[in-house]
Amino acid sequence: MPQLPATDSPAYGPLDPLDQHRGPVDRAFPDAPDAPTADELRVPVQATSVTPDRHQGAVAAPDGPGTAVAAPPAPASGHSGPSPQNGQLAALIEEAGFSHAGLARRVDQLGLEHGLDLRYDKTSVTRWLRGQQPRGATPALIAEVFTRRLGRRLTAQDLGLDACAPVYAGLEFAETPQEAVDIVASMWRKDNGPQSELRRIAFTPAGLVVPSRDWLIGRTDERVARDGSTLPRPDAAGPPPTGAAPAGAAPVGPPGTSAAPPVRTPASGQAGAPAARSASGARLGSATGAAVGGGAGAGAALGRVPSQSRRPPVAVEPPYTDPAREPRPALRVGRGDIAAIRAVGDLFRALDHAYGGGHARQALVRYLESEAEPMLRGRYGEQIGRALFGAVADLTRLAGWTSFDIAAHGLAQRYFVQALRLSQAAGDRALGGYVLVTMSQQAVHLGHGREAVQLARVAQQGVGTAVPPTVQALLHAAEARGHGLLGDVRACTTALVRAERSLAAARSGDELPSWARYFDEAQLSDEFAHCYRDLQQWRTSAQHAEKSLRLRSPAYARSRIFCRLVLATARLGMGDLDEACSMATDALRAAGEMRSARSLEYVRDFHRRLTPYRGSPVARAFEETARQSGVI
Repeated sequence: MPQLPATDSPAYGPLDPLDQHRGPVDRAFPDAPDAPTADELRVPVQATSVTPDRHQGAVAAPDGPGTAVAAPPAPASGHSGPSPQNGQLAALIEEAGFSHAGLARRVDQLGLEHGLDLRYDKTSVTRWLRGQQPRGATPALIAEVFTRRLGRRLTAQDLGLDACAPVYAGLEFAETPQEAVDIVASMWRKDNGPQSELRRIAFTPAGLVVPSRDWLIGRTDERVARDGSTLPRPDAAGPPPTGAAPAGAAPVGPPGTSAAPPVRTPASGQAGAPAARSASGARLGSATGAAVGGGAGAGAALGRVPSQSRRPPVAVEPPYTDPAREPRPALRVGRGDIAAIRAVGDLFRALDHAYGGGHARQALVRYLESEAEPMLRGRYGEQIGRALFGAVADLTRLAGWTSFDIAAHGLAQRYFVQALRLSQAAGDRALGGYVLVTMSQQAVHLGHGREAVQLARVAQQGVGTAVPPTVQALLHAAEARGHGLLGDVRACTTALVRAERSLAAARSGDELPSWARYFDEAQLSDEFAHCYRDLQQWRTSAQHAEKSLRLRSPAYARSRIFCRLVLATARLGMGDLDEACSMATDALRAAGEMRSARSLEYVRDFHRRLTPYRGSPVARAFEETARQSGVI
């Protein structure tokens, strides 16, 4: 049985049993049904004058204080009293064997996994059954509770609840490669919107635990190949051109006459048509954002066509078919496509290093949506498919990295989680480890040292020793940064020594992935400088920062800004105020040429450290320059 990581983090619990559908199953989700309490067997209602609601099929009560909504008549079941308004949720509660209190308790416990302090009880569940919609991320959490219990994927809509709020979206570690494609493709589209809500989502430390655990104990997907023959047009649900007869329109007779409406025959790409599926069975409907059918419930409203009719058959007008909305042949992916994606990754990486994440981030996301998604939904065999997932995982991680650089931390976190899942589909453990290192670096930047250490350790455990020494050095350096932030001198020094030894074992002929080529002696010295700055060992920090600046290529302009500000901080700690302010001023001017929120945050950090010296002329001069630049 796969083992959970050996760790001292309270976020990781003891070993849990594995479920064949979801992996680790929370011990708070036992198999035995919950015994309902006496007051859960009936939903109390207040008698009142009611009017049938012909749209909802329920019973509507007049508005006003003290009134209640009477539920529809009870079905033939073992429960007494009227049935709840949310029949979907009621049916799933019965199928799962949950009591109201048991369901509420599980939702609260799952919320804790995601950093949410929820305090639902059996009364809350009764309200949900009566039609009240829970707020925020709760619908998604309820769906996850039922998913774990019943062993099949359920969404909030399957429970009769509103879709999950953005705070939870994107943190899912998908069960299948195609589900992962659906999630990340949806993120690309939303990120490309004119007012992307994703960029305002907050970072969630608790959201780091489950994906890293699932990656560590998970196995490479058995199959990623696709042989789909068609793809839906992204505008398949659009209206027909002006003057075209819509599908199923009733024939117009002379004035004063009436014609029986024809039977509607849904066409592909028209409202009421079933959602398109690829040859492998993957649904290409609402989850992908391509409106192939008429939406949930559209087909149900059409009714069944009787096999015989006493009336003469009514002529059905052929539906309008727009060639632009016809399903198009799925793209056949080849090695040239993989090489192109990797070349694009190298290009955007260079732009990020030289000019900051804000310069090309949006273009990168557009490329992922317009070019990478059609490939992921195209046709490919196993070998090409895994290479494709790996190349797109690298680009998705880079989209997260550039989002991190513009301080869109919640969005960055979600891109990292999805890149981690794509790397698992690729079967590339080294890349997955690098994604975890990236997540660790973000945690350090945001002050979460403990989580940073755990992520780096999970990466080391998951990758093992079958990676080049340079990658090993990178993993150990990430752990050292977390220890440095926590002020643990011994653990930090140990991790730095391991990183140094690993890099010393590297050879010039080693074959390195493109994402690891930046980690050289200059980068290792930079990591040393940051660690010793956090440990307040100023002289040692300054020595490593100077070495890094000597070795660092000008192409890594942003990293040079960071290192100069680390050196300025070390000089300040050593009491050299004039030299510190001079270096910081130079770095401030260089940061002004960047589209990098992190560069400005380094400047602000130095400004905060100047507080004891505000009376000095050089400190006041730096503060004035920073204020004129709009940094403070």
